[in-house]
Amino acid sequence: MGRFGRDGPGREPVQRTRVNLMIRITPVRLVGPDNEQIGVVETSDALRMAQEQGLDLVEVVPDSRPPVCKIMDYGKYKYELSQKARKTRAASKSSEMKEIRLGRSVKIDQHDIQVRVDQARRFLMHGHKVMVTQRFKGREIAHSELGIQNLAKVRDALVDVAKVEQAPRWMGKQASIILAPDRNKVEAIKRKIEKERAEKIARGEKIEEEKSIEQLEAELQTQHAAEGDDEE
Repeated sequence: MGRFGRDGPGREPVQRTRVNLMIRITPVRLVGPDNEQIGVVETSDALRMAQEQGLDLVEVVPDSRPPVCKIMDYGKYKYELSQKARKTRAASKSSEMKEIRLGRSVKIDQHDIQVRVDQARRFLMHGHKVMVTQRFKGREIAHSELGIQNLAKVRDALVDVAKVEQAPRWMGKQASIILAPDRNKVEAIKRKIEKERAEKIARGEKIEEEKSIEQLEAELQTQHAAEGDDEE
C-alpha cells in the first residue's frame, strides 16, 4: 500500500458508521429509538441501554461534540439507507438524456424515421428525455426546412406521450429538439397497456416482451457507429 493509503491519491477517506463497541469517544448525546432526546450520557451507559432493548448504538452525527448517537436496529437502518440510495440512483437514471439521430442526411427514409419514433417512444415511456437530432450532409444546409420537417414528424408522432422542452436549436450542421415525457399521458398509456396485457393473458394469448433500456441503448450505439460522427 502506497503512502496515500488504500483510498488512493486525492480521494476522500471512506466514512464508516461506528456501531456499538466501535464508538470509543465519551460522552455522547443520546437519542432513543422513538427519537426522544435522552441527553448527554457516558458511552458505556448508552451501550447498556441499547443492549437492554435488544438494539444497537449507532453514531449518526460523528462531527458534533459530543457526537450524536441513536439507539436503533442497525440492520433495519442499513436496509432503509440502501433502499433510499437505490431510489436516488433510479431517479437519476430516469432523468438521463437519450440522443436519437435521424441519420446522416435529411434524405432519411420514412421507415427509418418510424424506427426512431418507436425508439424515442420507449425511452419516453421509461421516463427519459430524448434529444432528436437531424444532421445535414454537404449542401443540404441550404434546404434546412427539410430537416425541420423531419423533426416535426417525430414531434407530432410522439404528441401522445411527450411535450417539447426545447424547440429546434442549431449547432453547426445539425438541428435538435428535446422532448420530455408528459407524465400524465404516459401513466394513462401504461394503464391502457396493462389492461390490454391482462386481457390477452386471460385469453391465453402470448405476451411479447418489451425491450429493456439496455437493449435500446445498444441499438442506438449500433446506429450511431454505422452513421459515423463525420459531417461531410
